[in-house]
Amino acid sequence: MKTDTAIARSIKLIPIETLAKKLHVHPKYIIPYGRHTAKIKSGLLKDLAHKKDGKLILVTSMSPTSAGEGKTTLTIGMAQALKLLNKKVIACIRQPSLGPYFGVKGGATGSGYSQVLPVEDITLHFTGDDHAIVSAHNLISSIIDNHIYHGNKLRINPDRILWKRVSDINDRTLRKIKIDLGGKCERQEEFYISAASEIMSILCLSKNLKDLARRVEKILLAFDNNGRTVLLKDLKIQGAVTALLKSAIHPNLVQSVEGAPVFVHGGPFGNVSLGCSSLVATKMALKLADYVITEAGFATELGAEKFFDIKCRVGNLIPSAVVIVATLKALRLYGHSLGTDFKSVPKRGLDGLLAGGLKNLEKHIENIQRFGLPFLVAINRFQDDTEDELKAAITALEHKSIPAFIVDVRNKGGKGGLDTAKELMKLCKAKNNFDYLYSLKMSIKEKIAAIAKEMYGADGAVFTKEAAENIKTLENLSYKNLPVCIAKTPKSISDNPELIGRPEGFNISVQRVMPAVGAGFLVVLCGKILLMPGFPEHPLAERIDVDKAGNIIGL
Repeated sequence: MKTDTAIARSIKLIPIETLAKKLHVHPKYIIPYGRHTAKIKSGLLKDLAHKKDGKLILVTSMSPTSAGEGKTTLTIGMAQALKLLNKKVIACIRQPSLGPYFGVKGGATGSGYSQVLPVEDITLHFTGDDHAIVSAHNLISSIIDNHIYHGNKLRINPDRILWKRVSDINDRTLRKIKIDLGGKCERQEEFYISAASEIMSILCLSKNLKDLARRVEKILLAFDNNGRTVLLKDLKIQGAVTALLKSAIHPNLVQSVEGAPVFVHGGPFGNVSLGCSSLVATKMALKLADYVITEAGFATELGAEKFFDIKCRVGNLIPSAVVIVATLKALRLYGHSLGTDFKSVPKRGLDGLLAGGLKNLEKHIENIQRFGLPFLVAINRFQDDTEDELKAAITALEHKSIPAFIVDVRNKGGKGGLDTAKELMKLCKAKNNFDYLYSLKMSIKEKIAAIAKEMYGADGAVFTKEAAENIKTLENLSYKNLPVCIAKTPKSISDNPELIGRPEGFNISVQRVMPAVGAGFLVVLCGKILLMPGFPEHPLAERIDVDKAGNIIGL
């Protein structure tokens, strides 16, 4: 089979204005970024308010291996399959992050004949959204320190500054640093990855520019010397921050290999942040198409839970169906007790695959059932999968009355997912009992415990002294009624990456609870989670280059 790059360069792309016209988008809402990319003005949503929403389908997965299970590829492929069935469909995915792109996983634009194009543009600078987010975020940090340098009229306590700087590149040296404000003040600082920025989450949860501006001014930055809150509006820079994000609020329209329209907008990580693409893009797609397929980061207990309990709650979205992606390599990994490196797991053998591996998948199925939604399992075919193993996995699931399909959209494009697409259309017609996992009226600890017990299968949650103090402070500030966004490892259903499969008899360990008031949720750090990743010994950046014709190679 051709490489991803060869396939991408063999495709004759549709002019972006033509693609938008097929969606009945008026030219006044189109902001072209070259010939094959455009932003669609968020104001279009207001003009589409009278239109009925299409069906919303979420793609999630079982616990993944370090290389990922192909959720984005499957999302794009299923959009192409529905297009082949003459359905009006739009896929909504997140923008790839430079950290993983240069690090371990590479880009997140799909694969093979289920890619979104133009790959290089989307993966690198694209339309500048990530740059805008980093700039807006670090402007706030700079203004905080500048305010302290010039007399600190707000009496900000340097030891209680909550707002940390961000970088879009992995850099472990920035996890803990010391800064000097011209000899007037020294303080500890740390950097987070930009995908964990509250600005990124605000962008992804705002309904329009006005809503974004309202959320920005509510950001909780620090506490003063008397323990009172310092909000962003106290620094009088809400207008400047909003100005930097003015264009970023508009969704980015591109296309797949087979010409299916795709919104690529927002890029929060699923392990440390929201894990979902933007609400504006999703709501716009629902007005423009009969079917909208979107993905959420990592597995059901991370991305899907946040998609339902945070994004759907904010946007008043009601999903119609869910695809749970499984792979033989993930089933093997979680069926063996050989650590979390799937490369060390035997590539053959059905015993572990059908015993332990299915237990992990079954837990993720139960998680989706807990939200009251119809679902199917899609086993994403990889190159070295054997027919016997694939059939054995399908048979084992069918014996448990679990609807399951083998999907091969990487090698076959939309044709490789037609049976699954037809079943999804049936599921979308069925009534569902969608409901949130917890009530916002519950205490912060009760919400965390609900997720731990229901999604992870934990006995409960234990809280460090710091976490308990964080919660007490936040509840005293009347932030009790916010949803929670748990940051934890994706390598286990638990918060311990060594507990693979379907662990039992454990508690999750809550280290800290941080406010993301502008975004509208609380961030709960569990286990040994890092908010600034590092690169491996040999990052993918070593393979990337530009040839004599100006083409990027080594992707």
